[in-house]
Amino acid sequence: MKALLLEGKGRWEQMQVGNSKKSVPGEGEVLVQVHATGLNPVDYKTATGGNPSWSYPHILGLDVAGVVEEVGANVTDIQGSDRVVYHRDLTKKGGFAEYAVTTAHTVSVIPEGVSFEAAAALPCAGYTVYQALFSKLHIEEGQFILIHAGAGGVGGVAIQLAKQAGLTVITTVSKKNHEYVKSLGADYAIDYKEEDFVKETLAITNGLAVHAVLDTVGRENANKSLEALAFNGQIAFIAGPPDVNSAISFAHPLSFHQVALGSAHQSANRHEQAALKKMGDNMLELVKEGKLDPLVEKTISLDEVLQALAQLASRTMTGKIIAVL
Repeated sequence: MKALLLEGKGRWEQMQVGNSKKSVPGEGEVLVQVHATGLNPVDYKTATGGNPSWSYPHILGLDVAGVVEEVGANVTDIQGSDRVVYHRDLTKKGGFAEYAVTTAHTVSVIPEGVSFEAAAALPCAGYTVYQALFSKLHIEEGQFILIHAGAGGVGGVAIQLAKQAGLTVITTVSKKNHEYVKSLGADYAIDYKEEDFVKETLAITNGLAVHAVLDTVGRENANKSLEALAFNGQIAFIAGPPDVNSAISFAHPLSFHQVALGSAHQSANRHEQAALKKMGDNMLELVKEGKLDPLVEKTISLDEVLQALAQLASRTMTGKIIAVL
């Protein structure tokens, strides 16, 4: 089969399309003919550092949509010809290829009316947001939430889902993207380059601060975000934890939530692995009903993935890039 091949650790900028052996599904697995694969920052980040579980050439690509061609032993819920989408275990070969294998219990069936491209835009960013907002933060109508990096893939989905849930949404974003995030539902946009987001957040909330923060930026930003949290506030962090020990206070109690979506694959917890399917089912239904824009910004060919990953690494993109096979 044709695939985009990573020949060694740190060599993602030299990846080329070549030939690779077509995988065979094992027990509890399905073989998918790939139609679309979403690009994510984790692709170039993991390719840079490598993974001890990989053998080379490796195939990147975690967010995959396509048609089931073959099912392995003891697979009963998924059938051949089903249109499916899934989030792939990053320790395994991924979806920048004509065919890919994954575990059947993590796969969601794509409903009619939802394209492969829209489905492939969901897993990494969308499932992360869904887990953060509903399984970790348990957001409620009437609350204030601060979502960092609202113009990114995670931030854009988070704004939409938080607004639909009845929250007042504040987001940090460069000035040029203020209108974009407001079109997604943000009530307030703070220019993180020119403004102090803590000061602005306190002004917006009349000094009460926010009930929840979703941080996708990093440890330093997460630490500063604690200053914007109300009494009994909560923070969900993806790119690094704040200094939890220093923040513990009887007078101003806070809750801390680590979000590490893909680690469910490496756990022995089948329930949490199956939760990936449930998140996918729920999000696909929202897309079908027109309640969620998967934010597909651009579609490309497999040959253009390398250039597109470089664009992602520059952090100048809004929305999602999808490779179509």
